[in-house]
Amino acid sequence: MTNYIDPDRDQFDSFKALDRETPLNMLNLVRLREKACYPDDHALASKALTGAQAYKNYGAESGPVLADVGGSILWRGQFEATLIGPGDEAWDLMFIAQYPNAHAFLRMISDPRYKLAVVHRQAAVATSRLIRSAPLPLTDQFA
Repeated sequence: MTNYIDPDRDQFDSFKALDRETPLNMLNLVRLREKACYPDDHALASKALTGAQAYKNYGAESGPVLADVGGSILWRGQFEATLIGPGDEAWDLMFIAQYPNAHAFLRMISDPRYKLAVVHRQAAVATSRLIRSAPLPLTDQFA
């Protein structure tokens, strides 16, 4: 059973098989651990950080990489309630990151600075969802 912290190989291969040239948005839904869980040999392992503190470290270190590849945060929201869906899926963080294309996303996660930053995300996250979507023109209708 996975905690949905990192993509599995099949999910990542499916992502890479999609069009890499078009803009994309990534919906991020994140539930944090109460206490961060760093690897034993990490400098912060003995600091008793919360998941929120570890995720803040992730944001501080990965944010410049996101900007360098032309990405940005398109939307952030605060979870309030689920009207339709599993009642146990409450989220601490919800945001949409936009990227000029999949190449930019892949450059970001391959960047050595990001690879150092992701340990904070792994320490912070209890479970998450990362959902790729293609932007569509805005209209006054749902579909």
